[in-house]
Amino acid sequence: MNPTDHNDTPESTPETTAESAQESATPAGELATVHPLRTRPDQHESTGPADGESAPQVVEGRIISEYEYRLLTDEKAQREWRYAEYRKQAVWLARTTRTAVTHDRTVSTLKFVGRNTLVYPTLGAGVALKRWRDTHGSSRYERMMRAAELAGDHDKLADWEARDVAEKARRHDRAMDWVRSPWQLAKAAGAVTVCAAVLLLVLGLILWVGGKGEFLGPISAVIDAIAFAVWFVITYGVLLVTGVTAGVLTWLWNLGRTSQAVPDLFRPAAQRNLDDVEITPSIVVTALRDLRISELRKKIEAMEDRGAAMLGPIRIAGCGVEFDIHLPSGVDTEEVKRKRRKFAENMGRHEHEVFLTTPPTPRTVRVWAADSGELDKPIGPSPLVTDPTLTADMYSGRAPWGMDLRGDAVLMALLQCHLLITGLSKQGKTASLRALALWLALDPSVRLYIADLKGIGDWRMFKPVAEKLIEGPTDSHCIQATHMLEWGVEEMERRLQAFDGDKYRNGVPRELAKPGGPFAPIVLLVDEAQQAFMNPAKDDKNIPFGGQTSKSRYFMAARKIHNQGRAVNVVLWQGTQDPTNDNLPKLVREGAHIRAALALGTESQSRMALGDKAVDGGAAPHELRSGLDKGTLVVSGEGVPLPAGQPSMTVRTHFIDGDDSVTVIDRAVAIRGGTTTEKTQVEAPPERDLLDDVAEVLAGDDVKATDVAARLRRLAPSHEPYADLGATKLKEALENVGVPVRQKDGTLTVRVRHLVNALADREDEKGS
Repeated sequence: MNPTDHNDTPESTPETTAESAQESATPAGELATVHPLRTRPDQHESTGPADGESAPQVVEGRIISEYEYRLLTDEKAQREWRYAEYRKQAVWLARTTRTAVTHDRTVSTLKFVGRNTLVYPTLGAGVALKRWRDTHGSSRYERMMRAAELAGDHDKLADWEARDVAEKARRHDRAMDWVRSPWQLAKAAGAVTVCAAVLLLVLGLILWVGGKGEFLGPISAVIDAIAFAVWFVITYGVLLVTGVTAGVLTWLWNLGRTSQAVPDLFRPAAQRNLDDVEITPSIVVTALRDLRISELRKKIEAMEDRGAAMLGPIRIAGCGVEFDIHLPSGVDTEEVKRKRRKFAENMGRHEHEVFLTTPPTPRTVRVWAADSGELDKPIGPSPLVTDPTLTADMYSGRAPWGMDLRGDAVLMALLQCHLLITGLSKQGKTASLRALALWLALDPSVRLYIADLKGIGDWRMFKPVAEKLIEGPTDSHCIQATHMLEWGVEEMERRLQAFDGDKYRNGVPRELAKPGGPFAPIVLLVDEAQQAFMNPAKDDKNIPFGGQTSKSRYFMAARKIHNQGRAVNVVLWQGTQDPTNDNLPKLVREGAHIRAALALGTESQSRMALGDKAVDGGAAPHELRSGLDKGTLVVSGEGVPLPAGQPSMTVRTHFIDGDDSVTVIDRAVAIRGGTTTEKTQVEAPPERDLLDDVAEVLAGDDVKATDVAARLRRLAPSHEPYADLGATKLKEALENVGVPVRQKDGTLTVRVRHLVNALADREDEKGS
């Protein structure tokens, strides 16, 4: 019972007696305040015995608090209590309502109902209206003309303008047909009616003559059919209208459901996740609009199609999609490429899953976007491992290195190409370089000279096939690597002097580069080459082995090989770590034909590794994820199967572990004829006789000393004493064996009679 539920009538509230007042002053009042309550009248009637003695009275009561007493007696307290109850009930109602309204099930239900009853049909009606306008009006042509004008493409503008004029002419002809059609329709309807009546009369006559029916029977049947159709429409018209309406609404609902334009507020979670995976034109245009490039946003909003005309077709390319964006005039491609991260995130991708490059077409950005998570999956094994019958030919073959972003195999042409691979530590540099070297090992004509300046066994499996293998990180190992390159320089110079350019006008042919041939390909491979550049040791003449100047022995040897080595099949491959101008000098890195970079730290390092042209064209190894994109590199240069107009490409290289590498080397040993011993030097050439060789090249005529020296080099290109032979050295050598060389017309000349006398004297000495 509420505190306010009591009787306030005067009859039920007589004043308390004096005894009650006295009771309030009893000792019990010292423990609590006693308040007299209203009593009923019958409590004051005497019920005692007749002798007049007062009987004991029974007092009913309960203990209440001061607050409860005020609620029973004070109207202000009662009013405050009621207002407090009202507030509690209002708070409970608001909290319950908010919980019910914001519950996931309520929200999903409301979205479902709103999506299917309001959004989809409305969007479908918009799509249907737009299709009708495009089909029966010129809005499509006007939209495309505006887009072409904004894009600055005058050829497309003229083409769409011509189409617009032709369509307007066709619509005019149709309108004129409608002007002429009423009279034609009336004549046709009259003719059809007369023909039908005559046909029915003839049919009735035939039936009447044959006794099969009445003369007007067919006409009556047609009239009955018309009456039935009218009755059917009147009777079932509501159902027909309802069915047609339901069908139209269902069609509009389906159009809206597939329109890809549902507001995010009404989209279910599953569809939002799907949109994050699929790249659609609307997503791309929205991503471009939200790049915060004001000029681009204005042009997109000014386009009738909201920017759809900027996009080329979205094509499936490997584990992602590829498309071109034709930017409107006033927007630079570099502005978009600088916002790669925001563009990727706007499309629901990570930065490393979107690559932006610049194709030859002006004001165009080519976009490749991977499917979510695909780049984190490993690629398949190398064909070197899976195909035991695979062989190699440096002249005509291509090395399988990995896969590009489209999933196509990357096959490298390595003939006469210097190579440089760089990157941060532990990104797969050695494995990427070794994958190419393993392919070369399968070509028996290739001679490998390897310096591993880390020395932990990454290249030890090459010992059976390498002419020379240096392993170790010390200064002495760097000195050995320098000597190896200097030997390569000497071999290069010998080959340059011995090559017969008159006979071989198109460079070194394959017949001279066969196994054991004088021009067999030589690959000088230095892994961790930064160690050699930073080597502080000096030789006995105080010339430094390392360094970046013309006094550095390693630097000069690398430069000489880069300058001329490729012409005679002497190439240099280097792998370096964390490139700087100190550990990778500019002249050396720019001398490589193939330049590749794994993950790097800064854009400046990317420019060091690949060059300004590649980086300006979109190459960005500094945007690869260190530790996550191991074995993924950006490569440019000669021998790389670059897409048309692209300065670089991204390659995910095959990883070949140590055990598989040993298997490949075993096959290489078998192909090379079972040679398993390490060769440390070039085999010694056969002994030659100077007098006999000079007699052969003179051929009975007096010849200038310089021409004799040249003929001797061509006669024996592998004979080292002839490699650097000149007129002065030839004069000294001939005089030592008794052939004087004198000047003739101011030129040192070797005379036949002097040579014949020397040969005769030698024969006399042998005879005696």
